[in-house]
Amino acid sequence: MKALNEIEAVRSPEESQSGSSRRSFLKGAALTGAATIASLGALSTTVSAQQQEETESMQYEREHLKKSDRDILIAAQIAEALAVTTYTNIINSSPFFKTIPDDDQGYLIGARQEEMSHYLLEQSVTDQFTPFTQFFYPKKMFSDAQTTLNILVTLEDAFIAAYLVGVRNFSTRNLRVTAARIMGIESDHRTLARVVGGDVTPQFGGPIKSITGIQGVAESIAPPNNNGYERTLCWTSIDQALTALTPFVNFNAAKAAGFDTSQSFPFEPFTPTLPNPLGDFISFSGC
Repeated sequence: MKALNEIEAVRSPEESQSGSSRRSFLKGAALTGAATIASLGALSTTVSAQQQEETESMQYEREHLKKSDRDILIAAQIAEALAVTTYTNIINSSPFFKTIPDDDQGYLIGARQEEMSHYLLEQSVTDQFTPFTQFFYPKKMFSDAQTTLNILVTLEDAFIAAYLVGVRNFSTRNLRVTAARIMGIESDHRTLARVVGGDVTPQFGGPIKSITGIQGVAESIAPPNNNGYERTLCWTSIDQALTALTPFVNFNAAKAAGFDTSQSFPFEPFTPTLPNPLGDFISFSGC
């Protein structure tokens, strides 16, 4: 976390035998299993409920958090705070926002709520605030639609890759599942941000036909869901994600990157309302 401070399978001969013996075995196993379930159902239900309550609670996650897990979660909090700040200022400041279709506006509004929810979930585990609460952006970030969407997609690219680091490196299954669940939402955001490009009006330089993300390559907005698989950016350590985000949080790095350092934008937490309660957080295992 230094960057925080500086900133088939082949069949065997047995398997080639008649399938009748296997079917007999499976039938017998099914009957035996049914009997076992009938006799032990109440006990297993009680035990599993107790285990679920213990291993999926916020308190359990906090008390069993390893340093490596905390490092990833703090980095994720920085990313989520940056995301909230980005969406907030697009909604409140970008001239093109009010001219795009209602469904595009709804995406941006919903994304802001979701990013805030992610932040608060992570904070509930680390019991720490983000170490960065002021953010810098490239020049014309919120005034020029092309710049805005380029940076928005760049950030979502980074968030996706960062959460995939969590999937790779978190020490517990619950945290890995949670990282994958959040990563899926960031992927939604990346796709929907690319949808917005075609709806930007001529008044603001639209329609925007290509958007440049974190890899520095202009990509056509058609189709907006242009990934067969999420891009890892070859990141295997959370420090790589922190390095990518450093210009957004550090004055000197921002200046070196050519960002606008004449002003910074504050992270302003709020109580989120998710667009649909069926998509709310239920437990760390996802059940």
